[in-house]
Amino acid sequence: MSESLHTVTTLPTQRQSGCPFDPPTELLDARRHGPISRFTHEGGKPGWLIIGYDLVRSVLADPRFSSRKELLNVGDFEVPPAPPGEFLLMDEPQHGRYRKPLVGKFTVRRMRLLTERIEQITADCLDAMEKAGPPTDLVSAFAKPIPTIVICELLGVPYQDRGSFQQQIDTFMGGETSDEELIAAYTATQEYLAQLVAAKRANPTDDVLSELTDSDLTDEELKGISLILLAAGFDTTANMLSLGTFALLQNPAQLAALRADPALTDRAVEELLRYLSVAKTFMRTALEDVEVGGGTIEAGTTVVLSYHTANRDPERFADPHALDLRRPDTAGHLAFSHGIHQCLGQQLARVEMRVAFRALVDRFPTLRLAVPAEEVGLRPETADIYGVKSLPVTWDEEESDEEES
Repeated sequence: MSESLHTVTTLPTQRQSGCPFDPPTELLDARRHGPISRFTHEGGKPGWLIIGYDLVRSVLADPRFSSRKELLNVGDFEVPPAPPGEFLLMDEPQHGRYRKPLVGKFTVRRMRLLTERIEQITADCLDAMEKAGPPTDLVSAFAKPIPTIVICELLGVPYQDRGSFQQQIDTFMGGETSDEELIAAYTATQEYLAQLVAAKRANPTDDVLSELTDSDLTDEELKGISLILLAAGFDTTANMLSLGTFALLQNPAQLAALRADPALTDRAVEELLRYLSVAKTFMRTALEDVEVGGGTIEAGTTVVLSYHTANRDPERFADPHALDLRRPDTAGHLAFSHGIHQCLGQQLARVEMRVAFRALVDRFPTLRLAVPAEEVGLRPETADIYGVKSLPVTWDEEESDEEES
């Protein structure tokens, strides 16, 4: 690589621009110097930070870059391979062996068939909010319950177990726990999933996990697959719903446009996915010397792919730092990744967001923050998925409106 390339000393972990929706300032500054920068991994190893849309997309589609966990070269320590079934951290053919049985269970058609149930779950959450009255924490009342119930019903997690499952996922994906707490939560989740897999084998029910027990996958593999589906199916959508609502409340003209035009909902979801990019970064390791951006990334080097700067690339998206629900060029965003690891559950996430955002703005036309924006509790940049820890909101109750009139 050219010695004149920009250098980012370490991967920035603080959003310093004054906007909770923008990537860290240092990343945005680096993007102004070009689509790729040098940087040093937290473990001390030199690496590369790929920031531009075209380069991120090309690396994601390039089989010369590996997703294998054990190949990560970020420090002077060995990284263990991904457990069986955790296919996000694997290459072909292992990745395909685990993903292939799932593809038919997350088709656009099958997810659309779930729409009526998602509408009912959403309505139940909004009914409970309305009955309890303002103010409320939108995260616990709305953003978390909807995807939690949906993914648990889809996989067959018993209703009474959903609360503890949600808490464990929060613990090991929230970015604010000690190593001991993280390991304990991960271990507890693994133990629970082992019991769940055994129960489905013994007494299959009408759910995806029961269907998978009829394949050649082992219990260990099913446990790993279940963890990936549960964590991804809950955490990413929950944070999109909460952070997305926060973004809309901070952009009243865009919120008003969405309220006024139900036909805008689909495009609004895609724009929020691009604008927020809650799954911020992923890593890949070069299997051989690869020419990227006019230079060479050497074999064995681990690169960081910055989705949130790629989705703010001015060469791909006009006025990229503006939230524009009528944006004509949103298609092609990388919020769900690209290539063989493109999000398996993206259609489910889309249906959940379309239903939930539409229902929320229709039910509570006066919804607004109950605290100053700077007091909203955000997840740290170190969390696997960026988002909101709590979102206090309020609205005008009908009784108050009648009294005023």
